[in-house]
Amino acid sequence: MYNILVLDDEKEIADLVELSLKNDNYKIYKFTNSKEAIECINTVSLDMAILDVMLPDIDGFTICKIIREKYNFPILMLTAKVDDVSKIQGLSVGADDYITKPFNPLELQARVKSSLRRFYEYNNNFKNNSTIEVGALSLNTSNHKVFLYDEEIDLTPIEFSILLYLCKNRGKVISSEELFENVWKEKYLDSNNTVMVHIKRLREKLHEKPRNPKIIKTIWGIGYEIE
Repeated sequence: MYNILVLDDEKEIADLVELSLKNDNYKIYKFTNSKEAIECINTVSLDMAILDVMLPDIDGFTICKIIREKYNFPILMLTAKVDDVSKIQGLSVGADDYITKPFNPLELQARVKSSLRRFYEYNNNFKNNSTIEVGALSLNTSNHKVFLYDEEIDLTPIEFSILLYLCKNRGKVISSEELFENVWKEKYLDSNNTVMVHIKRLREKLHEKPRNPKIIKTIWGIGYEIE
């Protein structure tokens, strides 16, 4: 059974999320108050969080940041805003996915299953403590730890998956479409900024210079490459 936190100040929306997921093997911790949700985050072993963006006390972006200070489990943002800026902001602070309101319950179910599958399949499929090394970069596929010059780099599940895919394809230029479809397991749309936002945040964590990245290089008009 997966423990999923649901935070939305509209009780009807929180109830709808719970109703949409109740037939699956999930235990739902439902809140309409951010402070109570934070207490749950710090006391319950959670497997996923579904966060509303617009909250009256502490907004969803801040809650996302709080989670990412300690935990790597998947985070899905619920937003009434359909503009790219809001979506990009959520991805930039560590969210793995987002869904806009009003949402289709079947789409919500699919996105939750997809996020959990991505995260836990990676954890369960690599139990041989295998390590991938690319220069000063080291990825442990058993425990999802990443080191750069012996400094541990804290990555979200999606960031780890992106870096792992690029490292496994070292020397090959990977398009945004290929990267998205292999990491997110969904069809890529031309207007999708998701890959770009995650690459930007990944570079920041790897201490890359924005105009002259040394690890993840942009091949303009084609995609990304780790040499």
